[in-house]
Amino acid sequence: MKVWAISDLHLSGLSDKPMDVFGPGWEGHFQKIKADWNAKVGGEDVVLLGGDTSWGMRPEEGLYDVASLRGLPGKKVFVRGNHDFWWNGITRVRAARPDDSFFFLQNDCVKFGNVVVAGSRGWTVPGSPDFTEHDLALYKREAERFRLAFAEVKKKREEGDILIALLHFPPMNVKREDTLLTELFEENGVNYAVFGHLHGAGYFPLRTEKGGVEYILTSCDKTRFTLTEIC
Repeated sequence: MKVWAISDLHLSGLSDKPMDVFGPGWEGHFQKIKADWNAKVGGEDVVLLGGDTSWGMRPEEGLYDVASLRGLPGKKVFVRGNHDFWWNGITRVRAARPDDSFFFLQNDCVKFGNVVVAGSRGWTVPGSPDFTEHDLALYKREAERFRLAFAEVKKKREEGDILIALLHFPPMNVKREDTLLTELFEENGVNYAVFGHLHGAGYFPLRTEKGGVEYILTSCDKTRFTLTEIC
């Protein structure tokens, strides 16, 4: 079993927001992703999707885009991104999943073989250019949500299991300063932290290490619309 990841698909099957308005590199981006996915992923593999899956505003719009991944190999694990407005309650989203290869995380975890994936959305962290006083409460709330997720991890994780934290926002700033999230990841023995959210020319390494945790950026435009192998 291999674990792969990609994020920020920004699909718009029922909403009029094609991504090629952000530049020619986005033209046909979903076709590129699907071609790479089919070439790499096996039926027993796991694919992590780090938020902003759909531009849809309503549940039916977002779930339409989620369902467009049906038929692609592997087990698909989602967390919510800041643009996933269609994600209106975890119970409703899980009840509407296209089939049993789809998993949605919110403050909890799921285990596949010797891999445990804990997930929540995350938020902008102190030291980021866009961090304001308004963000402080949301940042602290997301840290608490990961505490809940790791409490569930302790019920499922066995000796030797790999632990992956899946979130949308980068859990540290470009200076790699400590945050509530990085501290939680280190305290709970996270092996890999997978995230997206970042786009364009702004610099953030695709892979970096801090405190024994490997941090992996998987925004699809940053990875040239290909899946990243995590482990």
